Amino acid sequence: MGITDISILAIESSCDETSASMIVNGKVLNNIVATQSVHENYGGVVPELASRAHQQNLIPVVHQALSSSGITKEQLSAVAVTRGPGLMGSLLVGLSFAKAFAKALDIPLIEVNHMQAHVLAHFIDSPRPSFPFLCLTVSGGHTQLVLVRDYLDMEVIGETLDDAVGEAFDKTAKLLGLPYPGGPLIDRYAKDGDPRKFAFPITRMPGLNYSFSGIKTAVLYFLREKLEANPEFIQENMADLCASIQYSLIEMLLIKLKEAMIQYRITQVAIAGGVSANSGLRMALDALARKKGWQLYIPELEYCTDNAAMIAMAAHYKYLKGDFARLDIAPLAKMKI
Repeated sequence: MGITDISILAIESSCDETSASMIVNGKVLNNIVATQSVHENYGGVVPELASRAHQQNLIPVVHQALSSSGITKEQLSAVAVTRGPGLMGSLLVGLSFAKAFAKALDIPLIEVNHMQAHVLAHFIDSPRPSFPFLCLTVSGGHTQLVLVRDYLDMEVIGETLDDAVGEAFDKTAKLLGLPYPGGPLIDRYAKDGDPRKFAFPITRMPGLNYSFSGIKTAVLYFLREKLEANPEFIQENMADLCASIQYSLIEMLLIKLKEAMIQYRITQVAIAGGVSANSGLRMALDALARKKGWQLYIPELEYCTDNAAMIAMAAHYKYLKGDFARLDIAPLAKMKI
């Protein structure tokens, strides 16, 4: 490794994935992720349990990222970490470790916006979008339309006013009796179902904003009525129910995306975040892009969910700008792009 190489250790601990990654001169060398399974017993992420799991997983994950990259601590140029948004306790574990690591090695600390990093996951591998492009960022906690002008120049032009789409997937899955996380299970069942079998509402908000709380309520009342007449209704119609719910959620996403693409006269579109792993969304967006003549960018599955590789990529561009953080920064549960 040369003297001028930029080597950064990146840490991600915003929710229930503990991850570390090494990046050298903008090339991601690895992406180590420890997944927490304890939350499956509670139907959702339990913040206190997530924090404890991060404490257990962080040092082994960092050790593996360093050892598998062949880079020593002494060769690091900086340490990067997610500052927010996320769960306060989880963020605090990663941030405290990163601060101590940077202080001990006397190297810069780089704070990274988790949502900005999701967008920059598109620059880990080829093909990479050029600027400007529009990114639909969809996860359990966020649904945003982001206008990306440059690596660190982004603007949220539309977002959910209540539930995120990932939350809507998980909550409707729970109503169907599916275990957490339910979103991937809805996607799996939907492949064998009829998306037009049951009509659920398509909520339309002013401007480019979203709302997903209505479909959750609609599904609740729909199922309550059907189950009174037939207690086996869900089991007998699981595939069609999942396909119909997924169809409505995807339609809501794409309606606003189409409006944004026209409004901003952009022909490049990308998706990011955990829900971008949904096969139904990927297929619908691919079909729409072909119809409209857009260039579509979809990250590899391992870079859709929370991971440190995307944190590393964001940190690389911040390092180039000399954008370093003070060691007294605090985690932020909410953080704008």
